[in-house]
Amino acid sequence: MLRRTLLLGLCRGPLGRGLGTHRGGSILDRDGKMSEIKKKIQSILPGGDWNPLYDTSHLPPESSDVVIVGGGVLGLSVAYWLKKLEKPRGAIRVLVVERDHTYSRASTVLSVGGIRQQFSVPENVQLSLFSIDFLRNINEYLAVADDPPLDIQFNPSGYLLLASEKGAAIMENNVKVQRQEGAKVCLMSPEQLRNKFPWINTEGVALASYGMEHEGWFDPWCLLQGLRRKVQSMGVLFCRGEVTRFMSSSNLMKTASGEEVNLKRIHEVHVKIDQSLEYQPVECAIVINAAGAWSGQVAELAGIGKGPPGTLQGTKLPVELRKRYVYLWHCPQGPGLETPFVIDPSGTYFRREGLGHNYLGGCSPTEEEEPDPGNLEVDHDFFQDRVWPPLAQRVPAFETLKVRSAWAGYYDYNTFDQNGVVGPHPLVINMYFATGFSGHGLQQAPAVGRAVAEMVLEGHFQTINLSSFLFSRFYSGEKVQEHNII
Repeated sequence: MLRRTLLLGLCRGPLGRGLGTHRGGSILDRDGKMSEIKKKIQSILPGGDWNPLYDTSHLPPESSDVVIVGGGVLGLSVAYWLKKLEKPRGAIRVLVVERDHTYSRASTVLSVGGIRQQFSVPENVQLSLFSIDFLRNINEYLAVADDPPLDIQFNPSGYLLLASEKGAAIMENNVKVQRQEGAKVCLMSPEQLRNKFPWINTEGVALASYGMEHEGWFDPWCLLQGLRRKVQSMGVLFCRGEVTRFMSSSNLMKTASGEEVNLKRIHEVHVKIDQSLEYQPVECAIVINAAGAWSGQVAELAGIGKGPPGTLQGTKLPVELRKRYVYLWHCPQGPGLETPFVIDPSGTYFRREGLGHNYLGGCSPTEEEEPDPGNLEVDHDFFQDRVWPPLAQRVPAFETLKVRSAWAGYYDYNTFDQNGVVGPHPLVINMYFATGFSGHGLQQAPAVGRAVAEMVLEGHFQTINLSSFLFSRFYSGEKVQEHNII
């Protein structure tokens, strides 16, 4: 049926060779003409410099080769790699549209900042391996002349995953995959676990896997600000506003099997300006949907999923808001400086925060317990009922912990298989995705941004093959089964 169409995007070629707006002529040419027009007007008007009657400095440009919807770490990573890989330099104009300039609701800054290679899907391991290299050498990538170097505050204490008897065989298979991809992970028996981490109660633990290098946690805010600073120095434009509409053209085509499909191409993005009723149309060639927990809504604006059920046109982007709580507690008798990022078989997790016997942790709710995502209020009873009991059972010292603060953040939760969506839509052919990572988008952002940029510029993945993460799997029903989702 549509399988070949889905995978090849109806013979989509490298888009980077033809970047430019749909009405002909490059954006740089248009800018040059506008500059000449301004000079002519200035020569006619009496006096001074070019002074427009209306201040438009807060508006986005009238045209941009690429519009990135979402200025979080994934959107900024895509912007960085587009500029890094563009040929020649300055060939592509990139605009990032972000509605929350304070990032107060952004998943990036509300996360616990973990990075690990302990996944069960090879692509996830590969993504994190590159991303940790990026973080460890961040100033080689993101240095800006005359600005101070970035301190990502990477803590290489590793991840420690615990498995019950039921999960031990799965853990062994996962570690085989991780080692095949180059991750340094060891398996530990309960006795070995007690010897290395005597503060752990190993009751109910049959096996553990421990990341010996390139795992730990870092400062998400530093990565976000570092990327933003760097892409601004590379010429990326920013706009504080919200995308409210896409203008597109359609083209009815037939597949090799004779089925009709309606291909759409977005040629204009409408941006509602922050704290204003006005909007600015932005002519574009490519749209990147990196809107995180709101990316499903952005996809709907482009008409994705608005077709007959069971068809490709009726297949939605299955990414939605999911609220998650993070708790900060103090425990003077708690584990010391060697404490890794611990994940219990119950799903409860924790890590150290700083040097003063403070800890961060939480637990994902069950489907029945999912909280209302309409606000970021914290349920403190959830800690008492669901988080504290397994914590105290696994680390007896936590019996005396005192919660000091808590916050809530959002997952861009992929309800289909909890894995990322990367690459182009098969029917809205110039919308690309970088979303749906369900809690591990921050740690994989450097590699995902590179992958999306490769697809935009060259028409295919070059460094890490992420074909299994394409949108088409939602129609074909082919899930990417990742066992280590927290």
